[in-house]
Amino acid sequence: MAPGLIGQAVTGLIVVGPLGGLVWAVATAWGRGLSLMNLLVACAFYVVAGHGITVGYHRYLTHGGFKALRPVRIGLAAAGCLAVEGGPIGWVALHRRHHQFSDAEGDPHSPYRFGTSPLAQLRGLVYSHVGWLFSGPAAQPEIYAPDLLADRDIQRINRLFPLIAAISVLAPFLLGWLITGTLAGALSMLLWAGLVRIAVLHHVTWSVNSICHLVGRRPFRTHGRDRARNFWPLAIISMGESWHNLHHADPTCARHGVDRFQFDSSARLIRWLELAAFASDVRWPDQDRINSRRRAQPLKSATSDHTIAA
Repeated sequence: MAPGLIGQAVTGLIVVGPLGGLVWAVATAWGRGLSLMNLLVACAFYVVAGHGITVGYHRYLTHGGFKALRPVRIGLAAAGCLAVEGGPIGWVALHRRHHQFSDAEGDPHSPYRFGTSPLAQLRGLVYSHVGWLFSGPAAQPEIYAPDLLADRDIQRINRLFPLIAAISVLAPFLLGWLITGTLAGALSMLLWAGLVRIAVLHHVTWSVNSICHLVGRRPFRTHGRDRARNFWPLAIISMGESWHNLHHADPTCARHGVDRFQFDSSARLIRWLELAAFASDVRWPDQDRINSRRRAQPLKSATSDHTIAA
């Protein structure tokens, strides 16, 4: 994500480190299982950091799906940093650029970058999932996130990202030490609630960039060459983000899963914040607007998708 060799080295560490932890976890857990305490703590960190991305970075800071009180604004931005996906300003700038050029030239991580043939899409899938982190086009905050550059609170959180990211890794270690009183317990908690949790959340987030633009249904019309899709298997672990077609059809909508049985925990959290008077002016789905974007027959095949986008 960052330019230059040093930036690429840091990005590589962020990408490969947690993934290495995942491989280590599988190897060490083989035949011994995963303790309930490690699982519960890992899930707790995953839920907080994940909603920090989906509600904080994405639906709030990027798209303005609602307004929030200052403590909530700061808290959501800090929670997003726990996901170790970069500071809020760079993340928001990149995502706004993605929406501006979705699946066209200029999109930082489109799986259609190399074409629409099977081999080109396979190559594009790898690129849109992780390759763009090292070679994707930059998104200048001055152009794509001037509102956040002018926000002192978000600037401060952005500067604190390295510290918050370190806390995201070290806090499970300390918690494991306090719970078990042993170095082995601390290391086990670091592995599962730290490295593995970060790796899983990373790949779920990147799957929205990659899989959710290649596989799934398109019940709503999107603009230009945008091919965002709904991919239901990721709905729960992505906290509603994989209802990606509606999001690209109506980006400022605070709820992405607008149809029946479409689980969207991020929208539920926003609703709770609204009920507690911590959030206001929530852009909930408008039925007339949704109906105006709905297709008579949802697209499912890549062939029909390419024909319409051409």
